[in-house]
Amino acid sequence: MMRGSHFVAAAVRTPSGEIIIRSEDLSGIYQSKIKNIPLLRGFILLWDSLVLGTRYLTIAANLQTGSDEKIEGPAFTITILVSIALAIGVFFVLPAAIGQWIAGLMKWNSWWSNLLEGVIRLCLIIGYIWSVGKIPDIQRVFSYHGAEHKTINAFEAGAELTPETVMEYSLEHPRCGTAFLLTIALISILFFSLLGPLPVLWRLVSRVALIPVLVGLSYEYIRWTANHLESRFVRLLIRPNLALQRLTTRQPDLGMVEVAIAAFNTMYCLENSSSLVPVNLRRSVRLTASGVDGYQNQQE
Repeated sequence: MMRGSHFVAAAVRTPSGEIIIRSEDLSGIYQSKIKNIPLLRGFILLWDSLVLGTRYLTIAANLQTGSDEKIEGPAFTITILVSIALAIGVFFVLPAAIGQWIAGLMKWNSWWSNLLEGVIRLCLIIGYIWSVGKIPDIQRVFSYHGAEHKTINAFEAGAELTPETVMEYSLEHPRCGTAFLLTIALISILFFSLLGPLPVLWRLVSRVALIPVLVGLSYEYIRWTANHLESRFVRLLIRPNLALQRLTTRQPDLGMVEVAIAAFNTMYCLENSSSLVPVNLRRSVRLTASGVDGYQNQQE
């Protein structure tokens, strides 16, 4: 899936070998004044990206199975909310509870308690990503993730977008969502330490209530580093984020790269002709595996 400023495009290879591409205009929030408000824009855009990504994963699954059943409406909303509740419980509430419990046993002050909480949170995030990465289907998803990174890196380097050329580029990219997760974990250590000692209940409540603030701060940090990559200091800062991406990317094959290029070309074409594209656009284009190069040339 490739997202631009106004459009998103997703490409899926079906069991028959076809590449099906779907694209649509992004919600109005991406062009609203909210995107220019620091802190607030990070949380709003993350929420929209989460919903968008989940919906296209569902579309991809339906295309693979040939199922006509679609997760939408109340069922889709419940799926999103349950997933978010589980993530908050595991990665925010649980570390806070464990940190408070151990600190009480060891008679530690609030600083050490918050530091321990942050370390537990970071370990849980890395452990979760590592463990799900052992699942064969998720490994395939991570390979497509690598194909996306390679395609973007090739484009930003001005290279020709052919599978063979794109394969030569790096799996890492500084604006990846994996970096966002690590940034949240690290910023939470500093941010929650500033709160000082809190009763158990208020400690747990604060971890949930302040998630939008953490998300906003993390977004601004990643945005800042992405805009200052020419600085040697910034490149040093983002090394941990790039290292973590090794867990969420795998080396793709040429077929996966073809799919990523098809999605990118569709998005790029729409972005460059957006004034001619009607509102609420939704397309479905079918390509055979041998027809990707021709489609690419047509888009150019």
